[in-house]
Amino acid sequence: MLDYIRIACAVPPVAVGDPVKNTADICRYIADADRQGCDLVVFPEMALTGYTCADLFLQESLLNASCSGLQAIADFSRDYPKVTAVVGLPITIAGQMYNCGAVVSGGKIHGLVPKTYLPNYNEFYERRWFSSSEDLQKCHLTAADLGLSGNDPLPIGKDILFRIGDGTLLGVEICEDLWTPLPPSTMMSLNGAEVVVNLSASNETIGKRSYRRDLVKHQSSMCNCIYAYCSAGYTESTQDLVFSGHSLIAEAGYVLAENKEQIATDYMMVYDCDLGRVRSERKKNKSVRDAVSFYSRVEPMYAVNCSSAPLRSDGSLYVSEKYPFVPAMEGDPLQACMSIFNIQAAGLKQRLTTVGANAVIGVSGGLDSTLALLAAVEAMRQLGRPATDVHAVMLPWADSHDRAIANAQQLIKDLGVSCKQIDVHTTINSHLQNIGAEPQSEVAKQSLARERTQILMDYAATVDGIVIGTGNLTELSLGWCTYSGDHMSMYSVNATIPRTLVYWMLNNLAIAPAYAHCAGSLENILASSRQQIRSGTYPLYDFFLYHMMRYGFTPTKIYTMACRAFDADFDTKQIKDCLIVFYKRFFSQQFKRSCMPDGVKVGSVSLSPRGDWRMPSDATGRIWIEEAENL
Repeated sequence: MLDYIRIACAVPPVAVGDPVKNTADICRYIADADRQGCDLVVFPEMALTGYTCADLFLQESLLNASCSGLQAIADFSRDYPKVTAVVGLPITIAGQMYNCGAVVSGGKIHGLVPKTYLPNYNEFYERRWFSSSEDLQKCHLTAADLGLSGNDPLPIGKDILFRIGDGTLLGVEICEDLWTPLPPSTMMSLNGAEVVVNLSASNETIGKRSYRRDLVKHQSSMCNCIYAYCSAGYTESTQDLVFSGHSLIAEAGYVLAENKEQIATDYMMVYDCDLGRVRSERKKNKSVRDAVSFYSRVEPMYAVNCSSAPLRSDGSLYVSEKYPFVPAMEGDPLQACMSIFNIQAAGLKQRLTTVGANAVIGVSGGLDSTLALLAAVEAMRQLGRPATDVHAVMLPWADSHDRAIANAQQLIKDLGVSCKQIDVHTTINSHLQNIGAEPQSEVAKQSLARERTQILMDYAATVDGIVIGTGNLTELSLGWCTYSGDHMSMYSVNATIPRTLVYWMLNNLAIAPAYAHCAGSLENILASSRQQIRSGTYPLYDFFLYHMMRYGFTPTKIYTMACRAFDADFDTKQIKDCLIVFYKRFFSQQFKRSCMPDGVKVGSVSLSPRGDWRMPSDATGRIWIEEAENL
């Protein structure tokens, strides 16, 4: 149900030309991988012999010892049935030698995948010894053909996938295969491979580590898969080259784990990967489905059943970010913030140009209206129009805090926008009296929201403007807005920005040189909301929303991830209670989202009924709510 797989990249201290010693090291790492709860362990290219054997590959003694080592590894794996190992070695078939990856588990060799692309340029000259998978004449051998025990069929070829655990499909490619215009892993993924491992022996040169990292990251993204890359370490021959032992594990375009040492060997890197993310993206992305339809039949593959043991990873090594909507990117956070902010401003700029209007915003001194006001001012600046074409309207009520009002007034002054403050007490009190509602009732709160919206709409008509909505994505997901009140506007700049991202953006804008003139007022506004964000439940609701919408995860998985991410902030009961509230409100409040106004999309999650989310307003959330209640 949690859909995790634990993968190890093991880089033994290979002894070049000594399969006996290398076999012992590989077995040692298989046992260690089992102790650490791994489902899959991948070794470097030619791990049984060493990649740099050169003309020693032509020696029968080395080849025989290598095959004997593979048999010993297979026998050893019988005691560790929950671990699948992928080991590199040379194999001779019909007088030709192939650079292969062998998949082993439960006492058996399940298949061999030969390398397809053989580098024969610069420092590489593999064609001196090896043939490509394209040269292979056979698709099946027996163990006896290789001098091994048993007569079971032994599939070999580039068209093989391996089924492990709960049916997860594994693909194997070798080093240079990744560095080509059409890597074999592309076809593997189109045929259903969710995990691809690369057995590599990549020497180190200036700049190659970062280039290699980009290759792995890119291929995991293009194939929408988990990609584990394991390269030979520095105990390979250093006669002309140095091998770095570079290991990487990437998932759908994100590098999850990478060894830190520039030059390394004799280590094992272990990490959990989320198969649920990969499966979700593949179901959702119709371009992937089209590619499967167009190309998988060109090079069809078949699956070999390997380990039937369920995948045992619980995801405890997988890092779940507390704030998944906040960009977790390298480099300058202000630059990341400005990229989002400029999307907001660009959308509003186009809308203002199209309708030829001014901007009217209800400003309260809170986070949401502050961000919307800044975006409106920026849109006007880009249009070459004065800030006074933005009309900030203040509509304080009895429960409005003096500090919030003062903060809003100072920000309005700093930005130089037009301002109008309207007393709503007389109108609201008269209305409540007419309908017989108490001033402190829920009806009064809704009436206030609708009255404020009506005033904004009518005032916009007097200044030739449109009302800019300030509500955020978190409020939309939970329905924390009044129908036909603050739920409505003529364009909403925060519609796809959740509360945690609003707060993060304002923190960055407050230190931006462009807003130095209002840094003080922005800091005052942030200070008044800081405790609410840090200790309140907004981060939890945003966490739930992201993983439900982005990947369709179950309540059980989301709860498990949240308990780990927020273990220092909330107890498990608080997280469970919030999760139940989230599902109840998410399903019951869809009617508000079904008629929400236009708003620019800035991230990967949107609840727009015209874009990312189509859901009937009367759908029931019973199965989600019951699962959350039974946690």
